[in-house]
Amino acid sequence: MDHCFHIIEYLAVIAGGVYGILLGRKHGMDFVGLYALAFVMAFGGGTLRDLFLDRHPLFWIRHEEYAIILFVLAFVASLFRTLPNIIVKLLHLPDALGLGLFSILGTSLALEAGTTWFIAALLGVVTGSFGGVMGQVICNEVPSLFTTKSPLYATCAFVGSWTYLLLLPICPTDTIPVVSGASVVVIMRLAAVYWDVRLPMRALVVHQDEPCEQTN
Repeated sequence: MDHCFHIIEYLAVIAGGVYGILLGRKHGMDFVGLYALAFVMAFGGGTLRDLFLDRHPLFWIRHEEYAIILFVLAFVASLFRTLPNIIVKLLHLPDALGLGLFSILGTSLALEAGTTWFIAALLGVVTGSFGGVMGQVICNEVPSLFTTKSPLYATCAFVGSWTYLLLLPICPTDTIPVVSGASVVVIMRLAAVYWDVRLPMRALVVHQDEPCEQTN
């Protein structure tokens, strides 16, 4: 199964990198900007996970080919003056795919390190979403993870991670839990974007001319 997870990691890195490159092109970045953004989005969440779990060397240092692949993708993308509108419109597809693959991978590695299920699910969310958070900060955007104005994001990763965890003990192989968990994340994320599904949140508005009540 280690070979299977290595393939998943490959796909997750490519998906995260492609999303970073497309986002960079949307903001008019050059080759250096595209590569930096792809690097951060593909490796940011996994780096935090490895640091939390004390895994060394970091996964992208252990596998040098990941950084090389992103370098090539960013270079090729920088050769084109403009990208077709259809590619820009598909921006959420690599984002959802990377979120799903990285979330399940992070959950699995956390379990392997001996964490509880809840912590494993949290690290799945970190692995899947925090690369995007860093990338949006670089693009001077408020991370969608931290605002109620954006469709579901971290929630998708959390639900998908728990789908993987709950199926793991009852399935004879890891394949079904992995595919099911990743599929749940991808489908939830794309559906949330399409129908603009958000977490319910009651807004608290404090008028400037009304002093806040103090409580002891």
